[in-house]
Amino acid sequence: MRYNRWMFERLRPWIGRSVLEIGSGIGNLSAFLVDRERLVLTDTREEYLSRLRQRFASHRNVSVEWLYLPDEHGALTGQRFDTIICLNVLEHVDDDIGSLAAIHGMLARGGRLVLLVPALPALYGTMDRALGHHRRYKRRALGDLLRATGYRVAHSEYFNLAGVPGWWFAGRVLRRPMIPVASLKLYDALVPLFRLERFLPWRVGQSLIAIGEVA
Repeated sequence: MRYNRWMFERLRPWIGRSVLEIGSGIGNLSAFLVDRERLVLTDTREEYLSRLRQRFASHRNVSVEWLYLPDEHGALTGQRFDTIICLNVLEHVDDDIGSLAAIHGMLARGGRLVLLVPALPALYGTMDRALGHHRRYKRRALGDLLRATGYRVAHSEYFNLAGVPGWWFAGRVLRRPMIPVASLKLYDALVPLFRLERFLPWRVGQSLIAIGEVA
């Protein structure tokens, strides 16, 4: 999907060589990371872990492990990475503070957390509830949360301005549990236009990107 590539390109400058991805799902973003020296893909659901093992079986630098935040690390206990990627996961966990602290403990000195979460609490509606979201985040509040759990905030920005009106209208006005497939396909086709948001003078978006560094 064009959307996934667009998102990855916004995150690429912050991604190092030894990477742990939290909540890899079926590997839509993982496919952009297979050129790393080491890539560990994780999830909590066995069906996803099985699909990841099959999909990336030919890549010797890729391994798949079970991981449950904040305190069940399985085979990853004691391991350290220069980059941990956590995209659209933190909003699903009850204990986001404990989870950020646990991630901090898995990063090497100088390592980075590459974080993407749903933005703007005012957008929270039926689709968030259907997806199991506990919350959406404001930029300042997320920065405070990162600093409180030991990170230096190296960068933060809103992402996907174009998604704001559609998410609000579908989830707050129409109260739908999901966006229709046809609408998603149209949105993906229009991604080249949405990329122009970086040239706009204001900063707001459906999602929020934050980079937390470990001293």
